[in-house]
Amino acid sequence: MSRDTLRAAPERVFLVGVDYRTRASGERQPPHPQKKKTGGNAPPSISLPAEARAAREAVQPRSSNGDRARGFTAEDSLAELQELTLSAGAEVVGQFLQRREKPDPATLIGRGKLEEVAAAAASAHADLIIFDHELSPSQQRNIEHAAHRRILDRTQLILDIFARHARTREGQMQVELAQLQYLLPRLTGRGIEMSQLGGGIGTRGPGETQLETDRRRINRRIQHIKGQLENVRRIRGQQRQRRESVPVATVALVGYTNAGKSTLFNALTRANVLASSRMFATLDPTLRSVTLPSRRKILLSDTVGFIRNLPHTLVSAFRATLEEVQRAALILHVSDATSPNREVQDAQVEAVLRELSVYEKPRLMVLNKIDLLGAAQRQSLLDTEREVHVSAKQGIGLSTLLDRIDEMLREDAVSRVRLRVPQQEGKVLSLLEARARIFSRSYHDGLVEMEAQAPESLLRKLRPFVME
Repeated sequence: MSRDTLRAAPERVFLVGVDYRTRASGERQPPHPQKKKTGGNAPPSISLPAEARAAREAVQPRSSNGDRARGFTAEDSLAELQELTLSAGAEVVGQFLQRREKPDPATLIGRGKLEEVAAAAASAHADLIIFDHELSPSQQRNIEHAAHRRILDRTQLILDIFARHARTREGQMQVELAQLQYLLPRLTGRGIEMSQLGGGIGTRGPGETQLETDRRRINRRIQHIKGQLENVRRIRGQQRQRRESVPVATVALVGYTNAGKSTLFNALTRANVLASSRMFATLDPTLRSVTLPSRRKILLSDTVGFIRNLPHTLVSAFRATLEEVQRAALILHVSDATSPNREVQDAQVEAVLRELSVYEKPRLMVLNKIDLLGAAQRQSLLDTEREVHVSAKQGIGLSTLLDRIDEMLREDAVSRVRLRVPQQEGKVLSLLEARARIFSRSYHDGLVEMEAQAPESLLRKLRPFVME
């Protein structure tokens, strides 16, 4: 096999998840903030991903009180980590899930289990091991020494996916900033070459340690990127001011990663934004014009997807991009109607909206992918004032969605009026055809009388023709 072929082959990855539980109550605490009660004390298991998933679905009990719908189990979290790994372009060759009372401060999973993981990863010929948990620098170093393989944690994996999918210069700078902010506090303990100089002969005098040199270099790069992103924010702000001088509202799509935001964006705007089943396919913001049933125009904004425990450095780095959400007149929260963990995913999106201080903005829930539901389930779905069911892929429910957006927007409000326009006023009649919704029309003595619905910005121009 040639060296080029080896280089093109995807990396082989072994996944490790941890499920914490308290001895007294039997309550398990996954390595992320969500908590959930489950029954039984299943032993750790090592298996291939497809086999593990099939076995898990066959034996895992579904509690009658809806626990599984309310929160992620450790198995759900490990399955999500697998999707993230595939999005990074790697191949998952095995996985391990350990249940324990509390994390081991040195290796997270304990020396004995670490030996099992190392052996399983070796037998699967894994290139690296990814933990569904944030590792401390010392934990990462200890695990690497024991497993003799590269070790990544969940945060590093997400940062890598963002770096892989960033297309614009702005997106690349935002990802680099997040990576550097993640790396900076982790320089200590990254090897002998970065250790502090000791006392004694030959160690005194001027000079810097490698650690201090790296820290200064990273800090300089962080400040440089922040300056460039500040320029991006300034330019974006100027562009936004020019847009806001025209009464065109912005509607922002938000949602959990892979909820179908880009597919919905394409369906509503006829755009060709990349729509992929891979997580975080969209990083760079996109704005496109959409005409509502009232003939008002809006700008629809597609944004980066959210995820459980989204690294705070990413939220901070992408603040310039997420300003489109902060400035939006209406937020469309796109949710995967088929996901068994929809409630937890929706709660995570709401948490990020709170962090962005936009939780109180008008919001419409858009439950997507209903074409994947059974016929009986689809018939039982009822749209409400704050919730619409759609299939962006099949075009189901999009007209209802546009009507609901029209009703909820307060910018450039529409009114229903009667107009009397002379037939020779061709420009006025053309303007009405283009920007108003005409319900009736009649002709009398060279005049056109019509009943129409039009936005306030248009009615100001047509004031002489409005019938009192």
